[in-house]
Amino acid sequence: MEIQFREFNPFDLWIWLEFPTVPSRMEQQYIEELLDSWFYLGKLGGFNAENLPVQDAGIEISYMDYDESQLESTLMSPMHNMGDIEYLGVWGRCWFDLGTSDLIAIDILINSIYQLSKEFVQINKIIVGGQNEDWPVNDNHNSNFYSE
Repeated sequence: MEIQFREFNPFDLWIWLEFPTVPSRMEQQYIEELLDSWFYLGKLGGFNAENLPVQDAGIEISYMDYDESQLESTLMSPMHNMGDIEYLGVWGRCWFDLGTSDLIAIDILINSIYQLSKEFVQINKIIVGGQNEDWPVNDNHNSNFYSE
């Protein structure tokens, strides 16, 4: 799977997926569940790199003392909005406003799409950001938010 980055604006971000063939309804459902889940985790502030005490602790976390006060002292980092997931031929796309979520969200999405591609839905390419000359973006993509 090829991974490309184009112009990156976290408040106006398109994620593009290219498939080897037109994705079936079942394959579309896998993609939609992944993107919806990723967004909902982001909407709840799950991609907050300022608060990763388990990751920072290393491999030995048995009986770890978790400092809950850090949850209150870090700034919120929620994603703001997600557009409809759309398909055209061998392309799929979705628009996001990542809000103040940290860029760890992009790594997690790429890891998830890579594994999905290995197991369930073959994906040739993911493009993060920018435009796709095969499928122009109109200016009304903001009209189909899941939440406002």
